[in-house]
This record gives sequence, structure tokens and C-alpha cells, in this order.
Amino acid sequence: MKINIFIVLFFLETIWVSAQTTGIVVDENNLPIPYVNIWVEGENIGTTSEEDGTFVIDSSDGNKNLIFSILGFEKKIIKLSEAKKVVLQSQTNELNEIVIVNKKETKEIEIGQVENSILQAFENGPKIDVKYFPYNPKYKSTRYIKQVRILTDSKLETATLKIHFYAVDENGLPGEKLLKKDFIVTIKKGGRNNKINVSKFNLSIPKTGIFVGFEKLMIESNKEEKTITDPNTKATKIQRIYYPLLLYNYINRDFIYTFSGGKWIKETAETKGITTKIDAYQPAINLILTN
Repeated sequence: MKINIFIVLFFLETIWVSAQTTGIVVDENNLPIPYVNIWVEGENIGTTSEEDGTFVIDSSDGNKNLIFSILGFEKKIIKLSEAKKVVLQSQTNELNEIVIVNKKETKEIEIGQVENSILQAFENGPKIDVKYFPYNPKYKSTRYIKQVRILTDSKLETATLKIHFYAVDENGLPGEKLLKKDFIVTIKKGGRNNKINVSKFNLSIPKTGIFVGFEKLMIESNKEEKTITDPNTKATKIQRIYYPLLLYNYINRDFIYTFSGGKWIKETAETKGITTKIDAYQPAINLILTN
């Protein structure tokens, strides 16, 4: 479905060709691990491992730490200088009791809508963005999450991203991941209202609420890149976009969540030194609940 009722703006990331480090991520059996989230600790520099486990990150300072994380494996922090081959250990998870639910799916409600119908999409580098959905007692009769709806724009025939579901931790931040394996979604070309069925996960909204978000995969198959030259200085730059672009609402809210340097940060008006609410971008994500 074409999205033609929104104003969509693109802020393209233009970067200098910089020093890079390459490596590979494997498991204890020397098998490559795809789609590993990789961050420079304490910095907004990140990437994703390819399907063959290889990665390239825009940093060459061997004293900096890299953080490697993916569902099903133990998180690892290692010096960049030692990251030519990174081995992640499989994480042994206790199996939860299997609960057979009797979902009827005869009723549906949509939550997460905002009044602002003007959306923006932009290339904002390595990113994990989430939207918080608070619990409401009226959800009791439609407590299961049937669909995630996200608005995207892409110039590629297909692009991939991860969808995440997080519980709320004691600090009000995204905490435990509610899925045991990564949920990879394929997004098609154009402006689209993607309706992603998640019924098989039997997820419901906890009374503390739930975070739903996306992780951009910084992989070659998602990348569009071209070289540009400054007409005045003749300096060469790279204009790079990773698709799909998620659309955002620009809204007024009490706090925002940022994943940077390998950790979540909750920013409020007080942390910014102001007393009013924050005007910020929020991912255009809605949920369809069912009974």
C-alpha cells in the first residue's frame, strides 16, 4: 500500500571515508553468526554482522571496546584490536513452561495512534528505536498482540530489520527481551504500512507495559551508497543510506529512550535541564490486540 498522505523528509547521512576495522563473529563450533549487534562502547558508532559473520566498523582505535550482542548468545565486550575473530558462547536458557492459549481472535483493537498525521523518515545511522505501550485495564479482554504495524519507506526491492519486544525493567527502561530468538522481517520497496503478524509468539502486554521497537541492520544488502565530491574543496565523501527507513511522528512527550554505546538511556525534561515536555521523534508503530 502506497503511503501518499504524509509529508516524508529524508536527511541523508554524508560521511567522510574513515579508517575501518574488519572482523568475523563465530560460535564455539566456528560457525558464522549473522546479524550480531556490534557497538563501540560509549559511542554512537555501530554495525551488524553479515550473513557470513563478517563485519566492518568505522573505527580503528584499538584501545576502544566493542560490544557484541545477539539473542541466544552471551554478550561479549572485547578490545577492538582483538576483534579480528570474535567467538560468542551459546547461552543456555531455561525453557519456559509451554502454555497452550485459547485465542479466539474475534475482537481487535488498535493502540498507539497519535493525532499528528505528518511523519518524517531519515537515515539516522545505527539505531534501535522503541515505542512504549503502557498497560490499560481495558486491554484485559483483548490482551494478546496479534500484529505490529510499522510505516516504512525503502528504495530497495527488499530490506530486512529486526523487531524487538522488551519488558520494562526496574528503572523504567527496556529490559528483558521477550522473544528467545531474533525476529527478522523483510520489508518491500516503497512507502508501506507493514502489517506483521506476531500471533505465534503468544505475547500479551504486561501490567508494567511493553516496549516494541526495531533494530536497523547495517548490512550490505540494506545499503545504498554513492560517492560525491565537494565542488569547492574537491574532497570525496560517501553518501550512505541503510534501508528500510522507519517513519516517525514528531510529538510532545515526557521522556525518550535512546540506545547508544551499547546501553539504554532514558532522557526526561529534567535531564535536559528544562521543565517542559520534550519535542522528539517517536517511531510510527501501532499494535493490534486481540482476544
